[in-house]
Amino acid sequence: MREDRAVDDVKQLDTLMGRVAEGDEGAFGEVYGAVSGSVLGVALGVLRDRAQAEEVAQEVLVEVWRSAGRYRADLGSVRTWVLTIAHRRAVDRVRSAQAASDRERRAAMLEAALPEFDEVSEEVEDREERDRVRRCLGSLTEIQRQSVTMAYYRGLTCREVSETLSVPLGTVKTRLRDGLLRLRDCLGVSGG
Repeated sequence: MREDRAVDDVKQLDTLMGRVAEGDEGAFGEVYGAVSGSVLGVALGVLRDRAQAEEVAQEVLVEVWRSAGRYRADLGSVRTWVLTIAHRRAVDRVRSAQAASDRERRAAMLEAALPEFDEVSEEVEDREERDRVRRCLGSLTEIQRQSVTMAYYRGLTCREVSETLSVPLGTVKTRLRDGLLRLRDCLGVSGG
């Protein structure tokens, strides 16, 4: 008797699916009532997350409504067709989530491995600036270079440069002024 009822249920769902394919909303309501619990169960079994499973179940049942015309009774029962769709959709959701997680992990690893672009560009600019200053210092006379180096790189006062080089203070100031003017011109810095 139970087998007879199961066969009747299968035939009834087949008939209902034919009506759903023709746009019968009432028939879809009956199909929905017959399979929605099983669809949610399959999705929950794959996803292990109720909210995700409910989303997938909703997507599957919308797909059943839209693609009812593609159902073929000769390939299996309505329940099998719908649950196959549910399983595939749930597996796709897992794969999609895993792929997104993998992409995020790879992006985070790449980001952690590379220095910030700004750090790299700043370092390059600093190195280029130092090279330009060295080149321009090389264009100064020996006396100018000594005065500028002592005053600006060693932090000596004009008086200390004068004492270290045994040169009058006025001469040191002139050398510094002339050296700085030549550096400014060489570096392309506007005077002002």
